Amino acid sequence: MTQNLKRLFARSMTEPDFVAAPASPPPRSARRRLSFVMIAGALAIIGALAAGYYFAMRPVNLKIAVGPANSDDLKVVQALAQAYNQGNSQIRLRLMQTDGAVASAEALAGGKADLAIIRGDLDVPKNAQAVATLRKNVVAIWVPPQSKGRKAAPKITKIAQLAGHRIGVVGRTPANVNLLKVILQQYGVDPAKVEIVQFPANETAETIKGQKADAYLAAGPVNSKITTDAIAASTRGTPTFLAIDAAEAIAQNHPAYEASQIPAGSLGGVDRPADEVKTISFSHHIVARRGISESTIAIFTRQLFSIRQSLKNDFPPAARIETPDTDKDATIPVHPGAAAFVDGDEKTFLDRYSDYIWWGLMLVSAMGSAGAWFAGYLKKDERSINTSQRDRLLDMLAAARHSDSMEELDQMQAEADNILRDALTCFEHGGIEQGTLTAFNIALEQFHNAVTDRKLLLISMPQNLQRASAQFRAAGTA
Repeated sequence: MTQNLKRLFARSMTEPDFVAAPASPPPRSARRRLSFVMIAGALAIIGALAAGYYFAMRPVNLKIAVGPANSDDLKVVQALAQAYNQGNSQIRLRLMQTDGAVASAEALAGGKADLAIIRGDLDVPKNAQAVATLRKNVVAIWVPPQSKGRKAAPKITKIAQLAGHRIGVVGRTPANVNLLKVILQQYGVDPAKVEIVQFPANETAETIKGQKADAYLAAGPVNSKITTDAIAASTRGTPTFLAIDAAEAIAQNHPAYEASQIPAGSLGGVDRPADEVKTISFSHHIVARRGISESTIAIFTRQLFSIRQSLKNDFPPAARIETPDTDKDATIPVHPGAAAFVDGDEKTFLDRYSDYIWWGLMLVSAMGSAGAWFAGYLKKDERSINTSQRDRLLDMLAAARHSDSMEELDQMQAEADNILRDALTCFEHGGIEQGTLTAFNIALEQFHNAVTDRKLLLISMPQNLQRASAQFRAAGTA
Protein backbone atom coordinates (compact mmCIF):
# COMPACT_ATOMS: atom_id res chain seq x y z
CA MET A 1 0.00 0.00 0.00
CA THR A 2 2.82 2.39 0.83
CA GLN A 3 4.50 1.54 -2.47
CA ASN A 4 1.32 2.47 -4.37
CA LEU A 5 1.25 5.85 -2.67
CA LYS A 6 4.89 6.42 -3.51
CA ARG A 7 4.28 5.49 -7.16
CA LEU A 8 1.40 7.93 -7.25
CA PHE A 9 3.67 10.56 -5.76
CA ALA A 10 6.37 9.87 -8.39
CA ARG A 11 3.76 9.88 -11.08
CA SER A 12 2.49 13.30 -10.02
CA MET A 13 6.03 14.59 -10.07
CA THR A 14 6.33 13.69 -13.76
CA GLU A 15 3.18 15.50 -14.88
CA PRO A 16 4.03 17.97 -17.61
CA ASP A 17 2.48 20.98 -15.94
CA PHE A 18 3.61 20.17 -12.40
CA VAL A 19 4.26 23.19 -10.26
CA ALA A 20 6.58 22.48 -7.31
CA ALA A 21 5.26 23.58 -3.95
CA PRO A 22 7.27 24.07 -0.82
CA ALA A 23 7.39 20.87 1.24
CA SER A 24 5.94 21.13 4.72
CA PRO A 25 8.28 19.92 7.45
CA PRO A 26 7.43 16.52 8.95
CA PRO A 27 5.79 16.59 12.39
CA ARG A 28 8.85 15.67 14.45
CA SER A 29 7.89 17.21 17.81
CA ALA A 30 5.61 14.33 18.84
CA ARG A 31 8.21 11.83 17.73
CA ARG A 32 10.89 13.51 19.79
CA ARG A 33 8.64 13.62 22.84
CA LEU A 34 7.80 9.95 22.42
CA SER A 35 11.49 9.04 22.11
CA PHE A 36 12.26 11.03 25.23
CA VAL A 37 9.48 9.31 27.18
CA MET A 38 10.62 5.86 26.03
CA ILE A 39 14.25 6.55 26.98
CA ALA A 40 13.21 7.96 30.36
CA GLY A 41 10.99 4.93 31.02
CA ALA A 42 13.77 2.50 30.09
CA LEU A 43 16.24 4.32 32.37
CA ALA A 44 13.70 4.30 35.20
CA ILE A 45 13.17 0.54 34.86
CA ILE A 46 16.93 -0.12 34.71
CA GLY A 47 17.45 2.10 37.76
CA ALA A 48 14.69 0.32 39.68
CA LEU A 49 16.17 -3.09 38.84
CA ALA A 50 19.66 -1.96 39.86
CA ALA A 51 18.37 -0.48 43.11
CA GLY A 52 16.43 -3.67 43.86
CA TYR A 53 19.48 -5.84 43.23
CA TYR A 54 21.65 -3.61 45.42
CA PHE A 55 19.06 -3.61 48.18
CA ALA A 56 18.71 -7.40 48.05
CA MET A 57 22.43 -8.18 47.94
CA ARG A 58 23.99 -5.48 50.10
CA PRO A 59 25.44 -6.60 53.46
CA VAL A 60 23.24 -5.95 56.48
CA ASN A 61 24.89 -4.45 59.57
CA LEU A 62 23.65 -5.85 62.88
CA LYS A 63 24.68 -4.39 66.22
CA ILE A 64 25.10 -7.01 68.97
CA ALA A 65 25.24 -6.10 72.68
CA VAL A 66 27.47 -8.29 74.84
CA GLY A 67 29.44 -7.97 78.08
CA PRO A 68 31.12 -7.62 80.44
CA ALA A 69 34.69 -6.91 79.38
CA ASN A 70 37.08 -9.90 79.25
CA SER A 71 34.18 -12.34 79.61
CA ASP A 72 33.96 -15.57 77.64
CA ASP A 73 30.79 -14.29 75.99
CA LEU A 74 32.59 -11.22 74.66
CA LYS A 75 35.46 -13.35 73.36
CA VAL A 76 33.08 -15.67 71.55
CA VAL A 77 31.21 -12.80 69.94
CA GLN A 78 34.47 -11.12 68.94
CA ALA A 79 35.54 -14.31 67.18
CA LEU A 80 32.15 -14.55 65.46
CA ALA A 81 32.24 -10.90 64.39
CA GLN A 82 35.67 -11.35 62.87
CA ALA A 83 34.41 -14.32 60.86
CA TYR A 84 31.21 -12.53 59.80
CA ASN A 85 33.08 -9.45 58.63
CA GLN A 86 35.41 -11.37 56.34
CA GLY A 87 34.76 -12.28 52.72
CA ASN A 88 31.43 -11.71 51.01
CA SER A 89 29.24 -12.35 54.01
CA GLN A 90 25.75 -10.91 53.75
CA ILE A 91 25.83 -10.02 57.46
CA ARG A 92 28.20 -7.68 59.26
CA LEU A 93 28.40 -7.70 63.08
CA ARG A 94 29.18 -4.58 65.08
CA LEU A 95 30.02 -5.10 68.76
CA MET A 96 28.37 -3.03 71.46
CA GLN A 97 30.17 -3.79 74.73
CA THR A 98 28.05 -3.56 77.88
CA ASP A 99 28.48 -4.15 81.60
CA GLY A 100 26.76 -7.52 81.43
CA ALA A 101 23.66 -9.46 80.45
CA VAL A 102 21.30 -7.01 82.17
CA ALA A 103 22.73 -4.03 80.28
CA SER A 104 22.66 -6.00 77.04
CA ALA A 105 18.98 -6.81 77.55
CA GLU A 106 18.24 -3.14 78.22
CA ALA A 107 20.05 -2.14 75.00
CA LEU A 108 17.90 -4.56 73.02
CA ALA A 109 14.70 -3.43 74.72
CA GLY A 110 15.54 0.20 73.99
CA GLY A 111 16.23 -0.46 70.31
CA LYS A 112 19.91 0.42 70.63
CA ALA A 113 20.98 -3.07 69.52
CA ASP A 114 19.68 -5.55 66.96
CA LEU A 115 21.05 -8.61 68.76
CA ALA A 116 22.07 -9.25 72.36
CA ILE A 117 23.53 -11.92 74.59
CA ILE A 118 21.15 -12.30 77.51
CA ARG A 119 20.83 -14.65 80.44
CA GLY A 120 17.74 -16.80 80.38
CA ASP A 121 16.97 -16.56 84.13
CA LEU A 122 16.83 -12.77 84.07
CA ASP A 123 14.01 -10.58 82.83
CA VAL A 124 13.76 -11.15 79.09
CA PRO A 125 12.86 -8.06 77.01
CA LYS A 126 9.39 -8.26 75.51
CA ASN A 127 10.79 -7.61 72.05
CA ALA A 128 13.40 -10.40 72.28
CA GLN A 129 13.19 -13.52 70.13
CA ALA A 130 15.63 -16.41 70.40
CA VAL A 131 18.12 -17.03 67.59
CA ALA A 132 20.54 -19.51 69.20
CA THR A 133 21.71 -20.81 72.54
CA LEU A 134 25.20 -19.44 73.14
CA ARG A 135 25.94 -21.78 76.04
CA LYS A 136 24.28 -23.82 78.76
CA ASN A 137 25.35 -23.30 82.35
CA VAL A 138 25.19 -25.72 85.25
CA VAL A 139 25.12 -24.73 88.90
CA ALA A 140 27.88 -26.19 91.06
CA ILE A 141 27.65 -25.98 94.88
CA TRP A 142 30.53 -27.45 96.85
CA VAL A 143 31.81 -27.56 100.41
CA PRO A 144 35.59 -27.61 100.92
CA PRO A 145 37.02 -30.19 103.34
CA GLN A 146 37.63 -28.97 106.89
CA SER A 147 41.17 -27.85 107.64
CA LYS A 148 43.18 -29.82 110.16
CA GLY A 149 43.42 -28.30 113.62
CA ARG A 150 40.11 -26.54 113.15
CA LYS A 151 37.39 -27.19 115.67
CA ALA A 152 35.15 -29.90 114.31
CA ALA A 153 31.86 -28.65 112.95
CA PRO A 154 28.89 -30.52 111.59
CA LYS A 155 29.71 -31.63 108.08
CA ILE A 156 27.53 -30.05 105.38
CA THR A 157 26.22 -32.69 103.01
CA LYS A 158 22.85 -31.18 102.02
CA ILE A 159 21.63 -27.79 100.91
CA ALA A 160 19.16 -27.67 103.76
CA GLN A 161 22.16 -27.55 106.15
CA LEU A 162 23.47 -24.26 104.78
CA ALA A 163 21.41 -22.12 107.17
CA GLY A 164 23.69 -20.03 109.41
CA HIS A 165 26.75 -20.51 107.19
CA ARG A 166 28.81 -18.26 104.96
CA ILE A 167 28.37 -18.91 101.25
CA GLY A 168 30.70 -17.57 98.59
CA VAL A 169 29.22 -16.74 95.17
CA VAL A 170 31.56 -16.55 92.18
CA GLY A 171 30.83 -13.52 89.99
CA ARG A 172 29.72 -9.99 90.76
CA THR A 173 26.38 -10.22 88.96
CA PRO A 174 23.29 -10.10 91.22
CA ALA A 175 21.84 -12.86 89.07
CA ASN A 176 24.00 -15.50 90.78
CA VAL A 177 22.88 -14.28 94.21
CA ASN A 178 19.25 -14.50 93.11
CA LEU A 179 19.95 -17.98 91.81
CA LEU A 180 21.30 -19.02 95.23
CA LYS A 181 18.21 -17.60 96.93
CA VAL A 182 15.91 -19.57 94.62
CA ILE A 183 17.72 -22.78 95.58
CA LEU A 184 17.72 -22.00 99.29
CA GLN A 185 14.03 -21.14 99.31
CA GLN A 186 13.20 -24.42 97.57
CA TYR A 187 14.80 -26.22 100.54
CA GLY A 188 13.16 -24.04 103.15
CA VAL A 189 16.28 -22.07 104.02
CA ASP A 190 15.69 -18.39 104.70
CA PRO A 191 18.25 -16.44 102.59
CA ALA A 192 18.44 -13.87 105.38
CA LYS A 193 19.95 -16.55 107.66
CA VAL A 194 23.01 -17.09 105.47
CA GLU A 195 25.92 -14.74 104.83
CA ILE A 196 26.58 -14.24 101.14
CA VAL A 197 29.98 -13.11 99.88
CA GLN A 198 30.64 -12.43 96.19
CA PHE A 199 33.97 -12.95 94.44
CA PRO A 200 34.80 -11.28 91.09
CA ALA A 201 35.16 -13.92 88.41
CA ASN A 202 38.49 -12.59 87.15
CA GLU A 203 39.98 -12.56 90.66
CA THR A 204 38.48 -15.77 91.97
CA ALA A 205 41.63 -17.58 93.09
CA GLU A 206 43.18 -14.68 94.99
CA THR A 207 39.94 -13.56 96.64
CA ILE A 208 38.84 -17.01 97.73
CA LYS A 209 42.20 -17.66 99.37
CA GLY A 210 41.86 -14.49 101.41
CA GLN A 211 38.18 -14.89 102.39
CA LYS A 212 37.10 -18.27 103.60
CA ALA A 213 33.56 -19.54 103.22
CA ASP A 214 31.75 -22.69 104.31
CA ALA A 215 30.33 -23.35 100.85
CA TYR A 216 30.62 -21.95 97.34
CA LEU A 217 28.38 -21.53 94.32
CA ALA A 218 29.48 -21.05 90.71
CA ALA A 219 27.49 -21.11 87.49
CA GLY A 220 28.98 -21.73 84.10
CA PRO A 221 29.43 -24.28 81.33
CA VAL A 222 30.66 -27.75 82.16
CA ASN A 223 34.48 -27.61 82.19
CA SER A 224 34.30 -23.85 82.81
CA LYS A 225 37.74 -22.54 83.70
CA ILE A 226 36.24 -20.04 86.15
CA THR A 227 34.47 -22.82 88.06
CA THR A 228 37.43 -25.20 88.08
CA ASP A 229 39.79 -22.41 89.22
CA ALA A 230 37.38 -21.48 92.03
CA ILE A 231 37.22 -25.11 93.22
CA ALA A 232 41.00 -25.40 93.10
CA ALA A 233 41.43 -22.15 95.04
CA SER A 234 38.89 -23.06 97.72
CA THR A 235 40.32 -26.45 98.64
CA ARG A 236 43.42 -28.59 98.41
CA GLY A 237 41.53 -31.77 99.00
CA THR A 238 38.38 -33.36 97.71
CA PRO A 239 35.35 -31.08 98.07
CA THR A 240 31.84 -32.28 98.77
CA PHE A 241 29.43 -31.43 95.96
CA LEU A 242 25.89 -30.74 97.06
CA ALA A 243 23.22 -32.25 94.82
CA ILE A 244 20.11 -30.24 93.96
CA ASP A 245 17.67 -33.12 94.24
CA ALA A 246 14.73 -30.74 93.89
CA ALA A 247 15.88 -29.67 90.39
CA GLU A 248 12.62 -30.78 88.75
CA ALA A 249 10.56 -28.83 91.28
CA ILE A 250 12.67 -25.71 90.75
CA ALA A 251 12.25 -26.07 86.98
CA GLN A 252 8.49 -26.36 87.41
CA ASN A 253 8.33 -23.21 89.51
CA HIS A 254 10.90 -21.28 87.46
CA PRO A 255 10.68 -22.10 83.71
CA ALA A 256 14.02 -20.43 83.02
CA TYR A 257 15.78 -23.33 84.79
CA GLU A 258 16.06 -26.96 83.76
CA ALA A 259 16.93 -30.09 85.66
CA SER A 260 20.42 -31.21 84.69
CA GLN A 261 23.50 -33.14 85.83
CA ILE A 262 27.17 -32.43 86.38
CA PRO A 263 29.09 -35.33 84.81
CA ALA A 264 31.63 -37.13 86.97
CA GLY A 265 35.15 -35.73 86.67
CA SER A 266 34.08 -32.66 84.68
CA LEU A 267 35.20 -30.02 87.21
CA GLY A 268 38.96 -30.38 87.26
CA GLY A 269 39.72 -33.93 88.35
CA VAL A 270 38.48 -37.50 88.44
CA ASP A 271 36.99 -36.88 91.88
CA ARG A 272 35.51 -33.51 91.07
CA PRO A 273 32.88 -34.77 91.28
CA ALA A 274 33.45 -38.47 91.85
CA ASP A 275 29.90 -39.29 90.72
CA GLU A 276 27.26 -37.58 88.64
CA VAL A 277 25.57 -34.75 90.57
CA LYS A 278 22.01 -33.53 90.06
CA THR A 279 21.71 -29.82 89.55
CA ILE A 280 19.86 -27.15 87.60
CA SER A 281 20.94 -25.34 84.46
CA PHE A 282 20.09 -22.20 82.53
CA SER A 283 21.22 -20.75 79.23
CA HIS A 284 22.73 -17.67 77.72
CA HIS A 285 20.90 -16.84 74.50
CA ILE A 286 21.57 -14.91 71.36
CA VAL A 287 18.34 -13.00 70.85
CA ALA A 288 17.17 -10.70 68.09
CA ARG A 289 14.93 -7.69 68.32
CA ARG A 290 11.42 -8.38 67.08
CA GLY A 291 10.87 -6.62 63.79
CA ILE A 292 14.13 -7.58 62.11
CA SER A 293 13.21 -9.29 58.85
CA GLU A 294 12.86 -13.05 58.76
CA SER A 295 15.25 -13.37 55.83
CA THR A 296 17.99 -11.40 57.64
CA ILE A 297 17.85 -13.56 60.76
CA ALA A 298 17.63 -16.74 58.66
CA ILE A 299 20.85 -15.74 56.88
CA PHE A 300 22.47 -14.77 60.19
CA THR A 301 21.54 -18.13 61.77
CA ARG A 302 22.72 -20.14 58.78
CA GLN A 303 26.06 -18.33 58.76
CA LEU A 304 26.33 -18.65 62.56
CA PHE A 305 26.30 -22.42 62.49
CA SER A 306 28.55 -22.53 59.46
CA ILE A 307 31.08 -20.33 61.28
CA ARG A 308 30.73 -22.46 64.43
CA GLN A 309 31.95 -25.51 62.51
CA SER A 310 35.05 -23.68 61.30
CA LEU A 311 35.81 -22.01 64.66
CA LYS A 312 35.30 -24.82 67.15
CA ASN A 313 38.70 -26.45 66.54
CA ASP A 314 40.66 -23.24 67.12
CA PHE A 315 38.18 -21.66 69.53
CA PRO A 316 36.47 -24.41 71.61
CA PRO A 317 33.82 -22.13 73.25
CA ALA A 318 32.20 -21.79 69.81
CA ALA A 319 31.26 -25.48 69.96
CA ARG A 320 28.78 -24.71 72.75
CA ILE A 321 26.48 -22.80 70.41
CA GLU A 322 23.25 -24.73 69.85
CA THR A 323 20.02 -24.24 67.95
CA PRO A 324 17.19 -22.50 69.84
CA ASP A 325 14.12 -24.16 71.29
CA THR A 326 11.44 -23.95 68.60
CA ASP A 327 8.57 -25.24 70.76
CA LYS A 328 5.59 -22.93 71.03
CA ASP A 329 5.82 -22.98 74.83
CA ALA A 330 9.54 -22.07 74.90
CA THR A 331 10.56 -19.56 77.57
CA ILE A 332 11.86 -17.21 74.89
CA PRO A 333 9.88 -17.36 71.65
CA VAL A 334 12.03 -18.22 68.67
CA HIS A 335 12.50 -15.72 65.87
CA PRO A 336 10.69 -16.85 62.68
CA GLY A 337 13.93 -16.59 60.69
CA ALA A 338 15.82 -18.85 63.11
CA ALA A 339 12.88 -21.28 63.21
CA ALA A 340 12.88 -21.43 59.41
CA PHE A 341 16.55 -22.40 59.42
CA VAL A 342 16.15 -25.02 62.16
CA ASP A 343 13.05 -26.55 60.56
CA GLY A 344 14.51 -26.48 57.06
CA ASP A 345 11.87 -24.02 55.83
CA GLU A 346 14.26 -21.21 54.98
CA LYS A 347 12.90 -19.21 52.06
CA THR A 348 14.71 -19.07 48.75
CA PHE A 349 15.42 -15.86 46.85
CA LEU A 350 12.19 -16.24 44.86
CA ASP A 351 10.22 -16.99 48.03
CA ARG A 352 11.54 -13.85 49.71
CA TYR A 353 11.16 -11.50 46.78
CA SER A 354 8.29 -13.03 44.80
CA ASP A 355 5.94 -10.29 46.01
CA TYR A 356 8.38 -7.59 44.95
CA ILE A 357 8.91 -9.28 41.57
CA TRP A 358 5.14 -9.56 41.05
CA TRP A 359 4.56 -5.94 41.94
CA GLY A 360 7.50 -4.98 39.76
CA LEU A 361 5.96 -6.78 36.78
CA MET A 362 2.66 -5.10 37.52
CA LEU A 363 4.44 -1.75 37.64
CA VAL A 364 6.22 -2.43 34.34
CA SER A 365 2.90 -3.45 32.78
CA ALA A 366 1.24 -0.31 34.10
CA MET A 367 4.12 1.81 32.82
CA GLY A 368 3.78 0.12 29.42
CA SER A 369 0.07 0.86 29.31
CA ALA A 370 0.69 4.43 30.39
CA GLY A 371 3.43 4.76 27.79
CA ALA A 372 1.13 3.43 25.07
CA TRP A 373 -1.59 5.86 26.10
CA PHE A 374 0.88 8.73 26.22
CA ALA A 375 2.28 7.76 22.82
CA GLY A 376 -1.24 7.76 21.42
CA TYR A 377 -1.89 11.10 23.07
CA LEU A 378 1.25 12.58 21.51
CA LYS A 379 0.16 11.31 18.07
CA LYS A 380 -3.30 12.81 18.45
CA ASP A 381 -2.26 15.99 16.68
CA GLU A 382 -0.79 14.04 13.77
CA ARG A 383 -3.99 12.02 13.39
CA SER A 384 -6.08 15.20 13.55
CA ILE A 385 -3.95 16.88 10.88
CA ASN A 386 -4.13 13.77 8.69
CA THR A 387 -7.92 13.68 8.99
CA SER A 388 -8.21 17.34 7.96
CA GLN A 389 -5.83 16.72 5.04
CA ARG A 390 -7.89 13.75 3.89
CA ASP A 391 -11.04 15.90 4.01
CA ARG A 392 -9.20 18.59 2.06
CA LEU A 393 -8.21 15.97 -0.52
CA LEU A 394 -11.84 14.92 -0.94
CA ASP A 395 -12.86 18.55 -1.37
CA MET A 396 -10.18 19.00 -4.04
CA LEU A 397 -11.45 15.83 -5.73
CA ALA A 398 -14.88 17.42 -6.14
CA ALA A 399 -13.35 20.71 -7.23
CA ALA A 400 -11.09 19.06 -9.80
CA ARG A 401 -14.07 17.53 -11.62
CA HIS A 402 -15.44 21.03 -12.39
CA SER A 403 -12.29 23.08 -12.73
CA ASP A 404 -11.81 25.00 -16.01
CA SER A 405 -8.29 26.22 -15.23
CA MET A 406 -5.13 24.31 -15.86
CA GLU A 407 -3.35 26.54 -13.33
CA GLU A 408 -5.90 25.69 -10.66
CA LEU A 409 -5.52 21.98 -11.35
CA ASP A 410 -1.73 22.30 -11.11
CA GLN A 411 -2.03 24.09 -7.77
CA MET A 412 -4.36 21.40 -6.43
CA GLN A 413 -1.94 18.76 -7.70
CA ALA A 414 0.95 20.43 -5.86
CA GLU A 415 -1.12 20.63 -2.69
CA ALA A 416 -2.02 16.94 -3.04
CA ASP A 417 1.70 16.15 -3.32
CA ASN A 418 2.36 17.89 -0.03
CA ILE A 419 -0.57 16.08 1.57
CA LEU A 420 0.85 12.80 0.28
CA ARG A 421 4.28 13.57 1.74
CA ASP A 422 2.80 14.36 5.15
CA ALA A 423 0.65 11.21 5.09
CA LEU A 424 3.63 8.96 4.37
CA THR A 425 5.65 10.62 7.14
CA CYS A 426 2.75 10.24 9.57
CA PHE A 427 2.40 6.57 8.69
CA GLU A 428 6.11 5.92 9.20
CA HIS A 429 5.89 7.58 12.63
CA GLY A 430 2.94 5.41 13.60
CA GLY A 431 0.49 8.29 13.67
CA ILE A 432 -2.00 6.51 11.40
CA GLU A 433 -2.78 2.84 10.88
CA GLN A 434 -2.84 0.69 7.78
CA GLY A 435 -6.62 1.00 7.36
CA THR A 436 -6.43 4.78 7.38
CA LEU A 437 -3.63 4.67 4.84
CA THR A 438 -5.77 2.44 2.58
CA ALA A 439 -8.64 4.94 2.62
CA PHE A 440 -6.14 7.72 1.92
CA ASN A 441 -4.78 5.74 -1.03
CA ILE A 442 -8.26 5.39 -2.56
CA ALA A 443 -8.98 9.10 -2.19
CA LEU A 444 -5.60 10.07 -3.65
CA GLU A 445 -6.00 7.75 -6.61
CA GLN A 446 -9.49 9.13 -7.33
CA PHE A 447 -8.15 12.67 -7.13
CA HIS A 448 -5.29 11.86 -9.50
CA ASN A 449 -7.67 10.29 -12.00
CA ALA A 450 -10.03 13.26 -11.73
CA VAL A 451 -7.20 15.74 -12.41
CA THR A 452 -5.92 13.71 -15.36
CA ASP A 453 -9.38 13.36 -16.89
CA ARG A 454 -10.12 17.05 -16.39
CA LYS A 455 -6.86 18.14 -18.00
CA LEU A 456 -7.50 15.91 -21.02
CA LEU A 457 -10.97 17.40 -21.36
CA LEU A 458 -9.66 20.95 -21.16
CA ILE A 459 -6.97 20.27 -23.73
CA SER A 460 -9.53 18.90 -26.21
CA MET A 461 -11.84 21.90 -25.85
CA PRO A 462 -11.39 25.03 -28.04
CA GLN A 463 -10.12 28.10 -26.24
CA ASN A 464 -13.33 30.07 -26.80
CA LEU A 465 -15.41 27.27 -25.27
CA GLN A 466 -13.13 27.19 -22.26
CA ARG A 467 -13.53 30.95 -21.80
CA ALA A 468 -17.27 30.71 -22.20
CA SER A 469 -17.54 27.88 -19.76
CA ALA A 470 -15.44 29.80 -17.23
CA GLN A 471 -17.59 32.92 -17.69
CA PHE A 472 -20.77 30.87 -17.37
CA ARG A 473 -19.55 29.31 -14.16
CA ALA A 474 -18.48 32.70 -12.86
CA ALA A 475 -21.90 34.11 -13.60
CA GLY A 476 -23.59 31.16 -11.98
CA THR A 477 -21.70 31.67 -8.79
CA ALA A 478 -22.29 35.44 -8.73
